[in-house]
Amino acid sequence: MVETEIRGYASLFWTRDLNNDVAAAGAFADSLARTGAAGVRMLCQHDGDHPVGVWDEIIEDGRGLYARGRILEVTPQGRMCAALVRAGAMDGLSIGFIAGKARADETGRLRVLTQVELWEVSIVTFPMLPGARISSILSLPLEGGGAGVGVAA
Repeated sequence: MVETEIRGYASLFWTRDLNNDVAAAGAFADSLARTGAAGVRMLCQHDGDHPVGVWDEIIEDGRGLYARGRILEVTPQGRMCAALVRAGAMDGLSIGFIAGKARADETGRLRVLTQVELWEVSIVTFPMLPGARISSILSLPLEGGGAGVGVAA
């Protein structure tokens, strides 16, 4: 059995999503300071009944919300999710959150999220933010064994 490590951006700063939301730089900082990556759930398709893995690192950098985690293939949902990710059938990332603070932009058409309570980051088929994608995939052996097999998306 293997774990599948994934990395990518779950949100990109100052980039409009399909719901006309824009995350401001620093929007996730307070939430992450309180919970760290351990407090953010890894789901598949936002299904809260069946977590599929763990996030080992979630940070804000100059580009957006970067996430690194492991899909755990100990459940049917984890195995299916990992297989679809490795096959390239699912490569999107999507955030589940509560908007703590938000404001309209100068046009009144966009909601600028300035403080977000991050609950989960899901692996999805169609992300609300089209640029939020898995950028690398690595299959890791669970016990000893050689190096994993990497795939860059």
